[in-house]
Amino acid sequence: MEVNLKELNKFLGRASVATYAGGGPEMDPTEPGFKDLEYKEGNWRYKDSYTGFFQSWGIETVWFKEKPLWTQVYGGGMEKKYHKNEKFARETFSFLKKALSEGEKQKSFQPRGPKKFSNRDWGYSCKVSGNIERFQGREEIKYKKKIVFLHIFVGGLVVSQK
Repeated sequence: MEVNLKELNKFLGRASVATYAGGGPEMDPTEPGFKDLEYKEGNWRYKDSYTGFFQSWGIETVWFKEKPLWTQVYGGGMEKKYHKNEKFARETFSFLKKALSEGEKQKSFQPRGPKKFSNRDWGYSCKVSGNIERFQGREEIKYKKKIVFLHIFVGGLVVSQK
């Protein structure tokens, strides 16, 4: 299937801001214990499905004309010493949502947040190697210059049999 990578990237930018990063509504989960968020636009459909809280794993998928086209798997979470501090974890996730909403997601490929983002005592950084077709990376959040959250991610285009 031929796809316009610029259109895919623009759609990904809109979808990510409309779902988790933007506090979009959850849909009925397809699997017990998961949270699912979905965004649709014309022939495009995006779904983010994840499980866990202090430590979580998830998958984002884009379909074009109901055929899987692109996917990203991500996971990690709060540093272990914060696993019982729900209030701090919620503050961290609130900052993560702000970071994931920043940058030029629709202009250049940004599978998570921007390279750098900060707000008061909070700092976010994201390193990506590759491009929208195949990539891997790592994002971390620091609070008062100490790492409190870490995610790794990998993904790219889906190439199916004809």
